[in-house]
This record gives sequence, structure tokens and C-alpha cells, in this order.
Amino acid sequence: MTAAIPTIYDFLAATAPFDRLSVPALERLAKNVQPMRFQMGQAISVKDTMPAQIAILYDGQARLLGYGAANGVPETIGRLRPGAIIGWISLVRGLPCETAIASIESICLMVSVREFRRLLSEEADFAQALANQVSIVELYELLGAELSRRALAEANLKQLARTLIDDAIVLTLPKGQTPIAQLDPNLLWLLSGGATNVAISSRINLDDPQALLSITSPTARLIGLRYFTVPGDSAIAPESEAAIVPFGNLVDAPERPEALDDEEWKGKSQYPFVAGRGPIDSPLACFQMLSKLWTMPFRKDVLKRALTNQKQRTGTISLQFCGAIAELMGLTAQFATVPAIAIPRLQTPVMVAWQDGFAIIFKASEKELVIAAPEQGIQRRKPSEFVEAWGEEGEILLLQPTRDTPKKKFGLNWFLPAVIKHRRVFIEVLIASFFVQLFTLANPLITQTIIDKVIVQNSADTLHILGTLLVIMGVFEALLTGLRTTLFVETTNRIDMALGSEVIDHLLRLPLRYFEKRPVGELSTRINELENIRQFLTGTALTVVLDAVFSVIYIVVMLWYSVLLTIVALATVPLFALLTLTVAPIIRQQTRTKAERNAETQSYLVEVVSGIQTVKAQNIELRSRWNWQERYARYVTAGFKTVLTSTTAGSMSSFLNQLSSLLLLWVGAILVLQGQLTLGQLIAFRIIAGYVTNPLLRLIQLWQNFQETALSLERLADILDTPREVEESDRQNIPMPTINGAIRYENVAFRFPNSPARQLENVCLDLPAGTFVGVVGQSGAGKSTLTKVIPRLYDLESGRVLIDGYDIGKVELYSLRQQIGMVLQDTLLFDTSVQENIALTNPDATPEEIVTAAKIAFAHDFIMDLPQGYNTRVGERGSALSDGQRQRIAIARTVLQNPNFLILDEATSALDLHSERQVCQNLMAAFRGRTVFFITHRLATIRNADVILMMDRGTIAEQGTHAELMKLKGQYYCLYQQQDAQS
Repeated sequence: MTAAIPTIYDFLAATAPFDRLSVPALERLAKNVQPMRFQMGQAISVKDTMPAQIAILYDGQARLLGYGAANGVPETIGRLRPGAIIGWISLVRGLPCETAIASIESICLMVSVREFRRLLSEEADFAQALANQVSIVELYELLGAELSRRALAEANLKQLARTLIDDAIVLTLPKGQTPIAQLDPNLLWLLSGGATNVAISSRINLDDPQALLSITSPTARLIGLRYFTVPGDSAIAPESEAAIVPFGNLVDAPERPEALDDEEWKGKSQYPFVAGRGPIDSPLACFQMLSKLWTMPFRKDVLKRALTNQKQRTGTISLQFCGAIAELMGLTAQFATVPAIAIPRLQTPVMVAWQDGFAIIFKASEKELVIAAPEQGIQRRKPSEFVEAWGEEGEILLLQPTRDTPKKKFGLNWFLPAVIKHRRVFIEVLIASFFVQLFTLANPLITQTIIDKVIVQNSADTLHILGTLLVIMGVFEALLTGLRTTLFVETTNRIDMALGSEVIDHLLRLPLRYFEKRPVGELSTRINELENIRQFLTGTALTVVLDAVFSVIYIVVMLWYSVLLTIVALATVPLFALLTLTVAPIIRQQTRTKAERNAETQSYLVEVVSGIQTVKAQNIELRSRWNWQERYARYVTAGFKTVLTSTTAGSMSSFLNQLSSLLLLWVGAILVLQGQLTLGQLIAFRIIAGYVTNPLLRLIQLWQNFQETALSLERLADILDTPREVEESDRQNIPMPTINGAIRYENVAFRFPNSPARQLENVCLDLPAGTFVGVVGQSGAGKSTLTKVIPRLYDLESGRVLIDGYDIGKVELYSLRQQIGMVLQDTLLFDTSVQENIALTNPDATPEEIVTAAKIAFAHDFIMDLPQGYNTRVGERGSALSDGQRQRIAIARTVLQNPNFLILDEATSALDLHSERQVCQNLMAAFRGRTVFFITHRLATIRNADVILMMDRGTIAEQGTHAELMKLKGQYYCLYQQQDAQS
């Protein structure tokens, strides 16, 4: 090493940015580097792991790889020559991103991450030079994400990155709130690194200058680019041979670059731990650790109840059942039996059976395994030690989140901005409450004076003065109380309105699959929890502050009167505390059960009332009533148990109150008889003791209130923790240009969650713009699913759908939907007039336009036969009309929308053959030149369609015109012949 140091020193001194190091730092670096040989094709750095060492290319050449955002296929984006630093950008950004492969046999000087970080912290010029430098890998990744948002995935990323890198600027922002207005509006800003309120690689939205960029990491790294157009391609120069400089201590590089431990590069332990013991608490603790790892909402009571029920039924908790619980949480779980030697090669985390319970393996490598066992803590074991404890082979559960896994975003802090916004009013309420309490405290003191002084001395004049003072104080107390109540109620109503609107907005923007799994009544009861939480924050919290302050004041005053009486007065408080802490968990569980039973009852009632026609037609009124009574009886029983527990606790509390008053009067009377206390002091003390008992009880009951609020938070979090169908990254996608109608399916596959079979199986379809498409097939063949993926009501499992060459998954969702008209079989009409229902999507439409739309939908004639024509009210959900009439009004509504792309999903199923055929012909004429998907079971209706798709088991079994399909004599031919014979 000594012979090579001068060579290394001179090399580093002549290489930027190491030429900015001080002489001592440069000497230390030259001594500490480790020369390492990399063979041709060997990886120097890989993007999947944070490098444990920074590589300085000393001799040879390397290829820098970039991975396209669209397909993930690597391509060479640069050639690295001696002096290049490999791995630094991953440290600066805080995430691994760099892949470099030796092009020929090469030598790198390896610097440990710890040493490199030391240089960054101690050498300001060196750190500044790196911080202001943009890496081609970094820019390639950011531009790939940006072009993907613009649906330009076919652009030449490599050339674009090389074109823009010279003018790119770096902006490093500190932790805290940074106004968006501070950014140069003439540049395109992309987030490269740091934890903020936007995702990595996202474009910073400059449209709202009042918006803030919230940075929670020490710094955030932004890249500013001039606005660009996509250029052409260019080639990269080929490699050339280079001579290898000999080193006496040269070592060969490992087969795979060493990865930096998560704890080291993130600066803290990434392995959450929760203790637990026993057959129930051990797996429950494992699930809680996983929820902390992925910041997921954790519904402890729900999971514990499921585990308990399983234990009672089968006597054991298996790893397979834990997989079902993980799926319930929103994770994907894969059960397998593997040899112990394969564990280090698995993707972590992994759940395993461990000794008498379960454990989570957070990290697995050839060197060590990090195991979190709830009963023993976090352990680090060598693979050989793990084999001894676990065995040669065993069952494992591979766990990973999906894009639909809920994230824990909702909690009490979600309410804080709304509360802080009105903090001035709450401060005023606190001040008013403070003075009300002071007037309350003055009352017993004046009463004592009247008894001990006025009555004893027979001073009528003093009595009138003190009486007048009591009246004045009572008036002021009443005024302050009224003012406080008015301010408080007005402010809380505003908060309720703002938060309620936000919850409803979030609910309406949730994906369709969320509503398919939850009854309407249950969602209604969950939304009602909002007021309970707000009441706890704005009501209980204020009360707790006042109770805490004045309890201390009252106790001090009581001690001033008599220490003995104070002890007697407070003697029952521990009993109150014991009672509250004992009853609180019981009431919490009973309250949860009552809420669940109420949700079941309301959901069933909504179902019955919504389907009242079916109930009457099937003559099941009596059975429906019995079913409702059964559910309502469970709800009443649950409520009775809650009332019974509360009443028992209340009776015991009342007895303790009476006992306290009796003891106070007993001991106080003895003190009065002994002359240690006056009668007025005793009466005043009793009044003050009554003041102090209630606040202390409220403080003790705070835990119970918090438990009830936690239940409300948990129920409401089910809505607010579910990701919207459009996240921040999607809103930054380009708007969908005006649709012409050319559509292409590329290997499209889809399945419903937890469904073993796919509803669409690798569907490929290419149709030109302006095609009238008839879609037919048996029930369950995938007809509706085929069309519902077009407006992205369902997210694809694989493949993609393109309209006019734009991947619909990479355009802004609502700009896509506003150009697509869709009429479903189950139409929804609102309880307004026919005219207002038709004009729902276009309220400014003229009467002539509404009539024209109704004529196209073959609805004008029957509308004019209604009692008030277009002004006739249709009833709730259109109950005053027949199914066919409702469908035609829904079609007229969509026609008036004048979409560029039309989908009718069995929207004419309730019409007779003549009406359906007439509607189909009218739509063909009205939407000529625009793409229409028409789903129907009647094949005769779509005989004149440009293309007919015959669906079968999620695939397009046949495709062509009516004549072509009849000539084919396949499934379409058989079905058509059957229907023709029946008609």
C-alpha cells in the first residue's frame, strides 16, 4: 500500500471534486482507500441496494445503466472513465439508484461510506461541489417519470437527459415549510430526494403560489430544468482498451457489490418491535410490527377478535391463518415450505413459526438474519445459528404490500389544522371559562362570610352588599356562559362543515372496489363518527385543561381550610379511579359491538327499502320484517348491555358520592363542635369539595373518552386511510387530449380482489376511431369488465389500454372520464323533474337540446305522455317510472353530454326488442364517426354494428361483422340461431 500511496494521492489531487479537499483530508483519503479489481461485466454498483462503498474509477472503463420508467429495460446511458465517482448520487439523494458495470477489466479505489460522509461534513467546498452536480442517472430517472406522466414513454430518454444536463440546476432546501412561490416559475421542478408531501420523481405543481412544500427530512433535493421538447437519438462512443496500473495489494471485487445496512444509511433502526406473549398476542404483535414497518392502519381489536375466534374453533393459530389475516390487512401473502439455507435469498420481511410463537425476519443475508420475536426481542443470528433453532426446513409466509395497501394517514393530527385555524376563538372560550370558574369559586367564599360574619353579627347592611355582589356575579357568570356557548357552537359548526365536506369529498373519490365491499348503511355510520371525534378535540380537550387547572386551585383552597377534611373529601377519589379504569374497557367493547350491530341493522334496512319492489313482488314483507327484527334485536341487546354496565357504574359512582358527602359532613361536624372550624367554613368547604370532585372524575374518565374516540377514529380511518383512485402523482399526469376514438387493448388482464379466476384474460384488441362495437356473450363472460376498464373504473392487473395512442393509465383520470359517456344497466335517477335529470351533466342545456337528446334515446313520446311532461318528478331513484323509461332517460342524459366516446353497458336491457333496436339505430346515426361500445344480450339489435365481439370466459372468442361471424358458424352463430328461433 505504501508504494501505491503517492500514485493515488497525485491521482486524487488532480481529479475533481477531490482537488477541493484540504491537504490533510486528501492524505487521509489516499491512505484509507482500497484498490479493487473488477472483471469485465462485473457490477461495481447496483440500483437495488445502497452501496456500502463509494467507487472512484482509477483505471479502465465502466458502463452506466439507466432503467426506463415504462418497461424497466436497461440501456447504456453513459461511459465512465478514470476519475468518475460511482455511488455518490445514491447517498446524496438518500435512495439507491445507480448501476455501473465494468466494460473492461478495471480498478476502482473503494472508499467506505463512513469516510465519504466524513468528507462531506468536514470539507465544505467538496460537499458543495457534489451537491451542485447533477448525475445523468438521476436525470434519466426523473425524466423517465415525467415522460411517463405525459404518456410519452417512447421518447429517447438517453438523448434527452444528455441534452438537458448542462443547463440543469440543483436546489437543496432545508427541513420545514418552503413556499412554492420561491421556485423559479420558468423552470420545470422535479423532486429528486428527501421526504416531503410529494412523492420522489414528482413534478412540483407551481399553479398555486400559496402552496407549501413540507419537508420532513433534513434536506430535500430539487432539480430545475428548462421546458423541453423531445429530441432524436444519438450514439455513444465505443469502449477502448486501457492499461491496468499494477498494485501490490490489489484485491478482487466480490461477485455482487456490498450493500449498506439500512440502519447505517438511514441513520436509525428500520425494524419496529412490539412485545407480545401467548398464542394470541404473539401473532398480533407480529402484525403490529408489519403495520409500523409499512405505516399501515392497525385495527388491533378486529385482528385480535379474529385470532381469538380461530383459537377457540381450532385450538391453534396456524401460519396459513396468519396469511389470511395479512390479506385482510391489505398485504399479499404467499405460503411456502422452504429449506433453512434458502432463507437468506428470500425477499423480506418473512413471517415464520418461531419456538412457541411467531417471529418476523426483517433482514436475511448470507452474513446474518435480523429476527423480531415478540417474546424475546430483536435478535441478530448467523444463518447457521438460525438453522439450529428453526430446523432444516420449515413453513414461511412471504409478505409484501400492494399498491392498494392502505396507508395510515388519518389520526387526531388530521383534525389539528381545522382546530388551529380557529385557535383564537378557542382561546377566548378558555378565558371566558376561566372567569366563569373564578365567579364559581367566589360563591362559597361569600357564602361563608354571610354565615360567619353577617348572621352572627346581625349586620343587615353587609348582607345587602354581599347579596347584591352575589347577584352581580351571577349575572356576569350567566353572560359569560352564554357568550362562551355561542362562540363555541358557531366555531364547532364551522369545523364540522369543513371536515364533513372533506370526508365526503374523499369518500366520493375512492375506487369503485371500496364500495363493492361495504354496505351503504355501514358507510353512513362511519361518517357519523366524525362529530364524536371533533367533540372530543374541541369539547373534552378544553374541559380537561380547565379541570386540570382548577382542580389544583380547589385542592389548595381546601388544604387552606383543613388538611383533615381535604383527605376525607379526596378519600373516595381512588375508588372512583378504580371503578372507571375497570369499567372503561368493558364499555369500550360494548360500544364497539353496539356500533357494529347498528351498522348491520341500517345496512339491511337500506337494502330492503331500496329493493321494495322486489320485496313486494316476491311477497317477502313478513320475512324481511323478521330479518330486520332479528338484527334490531341484536342491536337492542347490545345497547341494553351497554346501558346496564353504565347504570351499574353510575349507581356505584352515586353511592361513592353520597359516602363522600356523608363522611365530609360527619368529620366536619366534629371539627365544628371542637371549635376547629366555623359553620360557614364547613358549608363553604362542602361546596368547594363538590366543585373538585366532578373535575377529578372527568379527568379520570378522560381515558374512557379517549377509548371511545379511538374507536371512532378507527371506524372513520377505514374511509380516510383508503387511497383515492387518483393520487397526487396521477393529478400531475398530462390531460387526455380530445378523443378521436381509436382504442387498443394490449394483453389486458383483470381479476377482482381475492378472486381465483380472471375476468379478463390477456385481451388484445385494436379498433379504429369511429367504430360501432357490439359486445355480446353469456352472463359472466367479461362484457362489462371489458368496458369498465376504459374509464378506469377498474385498475388492470397487467397490460394496458390505449386511446389514440395514449396509455390511459398515464393521463389525468378526470380529463379522460369527462370525454367518455357511460350508461349502466342499473341507472340512477334523482328525485327531480325529467328535464333536470336529463340535464344533470349539462345544466346549461337549452330545452331544444334536451328534447333532441330525448328523441335520440326514444324517450320523447313517453315523456310527453306523463302528467306534466318534462316537468314531471320521477320520484326517489326514479320510482315513478318503469325500468325501460328510466333507462331511456339515462341514455338521453348521456347523449346530451355529447361525449367523444360512448359506452352502453346493457343500458337497454329493460326495453322491448323494437325499442332497443330503435335506440341502437338512433345512436348509430347520432354518434357516427365516434366510437361506441354497445353491450346487449339481443344479437339482432347489433346486426349492423361495424364490429361484433363475442366474449367467453374473459377472452374475445370471436370478432367480426355479423355476416363474418355467421359464416364462421361458431359461438355467435349458435347463440343467434337460438334467439332467432325463440323470436
